[in-house]
Amino acid sequence: MTTPKLDCSDLDNYMGKPMQPARMIDPFANNDIRRWVQAMHYPNRLHYDAMFAMQSRHGGLIAPQSFPVTMDDGHGSAPSCIGLIPNSHMLFGGDEWWFYGPVVRAGDRIWNERVPFDYAIKETKFAGPTCFQRGDNFYYNQHGDLVAKQRSTSIRYSQEAGEASQSGTTEGYDDPVWTDDELEALEARKYTWIKMLHDLGHSPRYWDDVEAGTALPERVFGPHSIVSFTTEWRSYTFTQWGSMHRRTDLDMAMLGFVGPMAGPEQDPTEEANNPENTDGAYIGPSRGHLFPRWARYIGMPRGYGYGASMGAWITDYLAGWASEWGMVRHSVANYRSPALTGDITIMTGNILDKYVDADGRHMIAVDCRMENQLGGVLATAKAEIELMKKPG
Repeated sequence: MTTPKLDCSDLDNYMGKPMQPARMIDPFANNDIRRWVQAMHYPNRLHYDAMFAMQSRHGGLIAPQSFPVTMDDGHGSAPSCIGLIPNSHMLFGGDEWWFYGPVVRAGDRIWNERVPFDYAIKETKFAGPTCFQRGDNFYYNQHGDLVAKQRSTSIRYSQEAGEASQSGTTEGYDDPVWTDDELEALEARKYTWIKMLHDLGHSPRYWDDVEAGTALPERVFGPHSIVSFTTEWRSYTFTQWGSMHRRTDLDMAMLGFVGPMAGPEQDPTEEANNPENTDGAYIGPSRGHLFPRWARYIGMPRGYGYGASMGAWITDYLAGWASEWGMVRHSVANYRSPALTGDITIMTGNILDKYVDADGRHMIAVDCRMENQLGGVLATAKAEIELMKKPG
C-alpha cells in the first residue's frame, strides 16, 4: 500500500494573520441559552430556570461557560482549518480554553477574532501523515471585554487514508443494543450527578473543604443518537438561518475538502438562495455527523458527535461541580475518539492539587477523563478552577 500524501505547504500563508470574522445579527436571548444547555445534557437550573436564577448571585439567567463557542461559524475550528490541504478530511482534535471572568447574559453579543496559530505534521496509525493545526479564537462581548480564549486543534488527513480505514469492513456499523433494564439503570446513574447540582443549590463549594487526591462525582449521559447529535447541532447559533453576517472567504473546496464533503456550508450567497444547502445538517462536511453513509466516507463507522460539544461537556462538568461561585479558569483537552451513536459517555475526574496562585486566587487543579461503556477513551483533560475561600 502506498503512503498517503499530505501537502501542507499552503498553510504557511495564513499563520499569524487575522481572519475575516463572522458577526452575530441579533443578541442572545434566554431561549438561546436554554436551547444550548438542553442540547448539551446540562440540567443546571442557573441556565434555564428563571425563578431559581433570580435567587442566585447573578440575579438572573446566565449562560454557562461553554456558551461562547455557539456563535462561531466553525464552532472554534475556523482558524485551525485554514489553508489548502488537497484531497483532505478534518476532525476536531482538542481545545484549550482560558476564561477571564465576564459572564454572558441575554442581550449580549459575542464577537470572535480569529488568528491561525501553528501546525505540525505527525505520523498516526489512523491516517498516516496527519496535520495537527491550531488556531486561536478571542471571544469579546459588546463592551469589548474578553470573555474567553479558545485554542482549537484540527486533525487534517488525506481522503485516501479515510477511505482505507473503512475499506472492506463493517465493524462498528451497528449501534449497541440496550435492554430496558439497562436503560432504567442508566437513568438512575445519570441522576446521581444531577442531584449533586440540586444539593449544591446556591451554596458555594468552598476551597477549604476540597482535598487533593479525591475523586469528582461521575457524570453519565446517553445513549447518543442521530436525534441527540442533531439537537446539539441545532443549538449552535450559527446554524440558524440568517443568524450571522457570514464570511465571504469560506470555500470548502479551497480548503481541500473533496466531492460531497465540499458543499456550500455557511455560504452567504447560497443561504439567500436555498439555506438547507448551507446549514451543515444536510450538505457539506458537517453532515458526516448525522448520516452514517457520510461518516464512513471520512473514516468513522457510524454517526458521531461534535468535538466542540465534547469540549462543552468537559467545561460544564467542571463548572457545575464548582458551583455558581466558582469558575473554570483554564482547561486543555485532547479528543481521542468521537462519541458514536448508541454509546454512552462517562465522565470522571480527580482533584490533583490545591493552591493560591500569584494573583491571590484560591485554585484547584483537576483532571478529567471521558470514556464510553466499553472503556474506550474519548477525551482527556486537565483544568484549573477558582473556588471561593471561606470567610474569616
